[in-house]
Amino acid sequence: MIRSEYHNHGLVLTIDRAEQRNALNVEMYGQLKAGLQQAQDNPDCHSVIIRGSGGVFTAGNDLKDFQQPRAGGDSAGLSFLRTLINIDVPVIAAVEGYAIGIGATLLQHCDFVYADDSAFFSLPFVSMGLCPEGGSSQILERIAGRRKSSEWLLLGDRFSAREAAEAGLLTALSEPGQAMADARATAAKLAEKPIQALRLTKRMLREPGRAELMAVLDSERELFRERLNSEEAQQVFRNFFERSKK
Repeated sequence: MIRSEYHNHGLVLTIDRAEQRNALNVEMYGQLKAGLQQAQDNPDCHSVIIRGSGGVFTAGNDLKDFQQPRAGGDSAGLSFLRTLINIDVPVIAAVEGYAIGIGATLLQHCDFVYADDSAFFSLPFVSMGLCPEGGSSQILERIAGRRKSSEWLLLGDRFSAREAAEAGLLTALSEPGQAMADARATAAKLAEKPIQALRLTKRMLREPGRAELMAVLDSERELFRERLNSEEAQQVFRNFFERSKK
């Protein structure tokens, strides 16, 4: 599900569910969270790389989980995102193929993001009867600007890696097939840095906005839960699974 590999002072977490386009379920969110926390607790870990297997990053949340009634409190996905936001270890994403839903919103919280021309992105929350999550109702506008964030969130259309790079969602557009190589090159540079200074600097960069972001996540959580339990959203999911049977 989530493969973990540690070498050269860095942890690589691979989303490995290629037959489902690496869609994330509750168990996988727990494994991602645990991997991030292990990196944080390891005093020699300089970086974490998140990647997908089979030429796909992730198609987002497993829609079967969305058909289950959502109670109060953090979902497994949100719990993972809070850990991603709170750790002091630099996080690098290597993106190929699908990066949909939370597969795109998690990138907002990574320190470095590399993607090649095979990658495309989508934030289809409105189309699914849902609303933004992962802090995207706040952060996406700060990254990409009002016009682009409105286009991506309200229309939910796919956008290319080149467009993502031009809008500031990526660190760099990689050469074909080189996103992981670029991520590893950055991890190698980070591995040479003094670890305490590295982690302190990331904390200093992120801490001023952390409390505000946590409040946004709380607000999004309640609105997302309401939308998830709505008949409008549930009808979208039923329609999707009916089409998939044909």
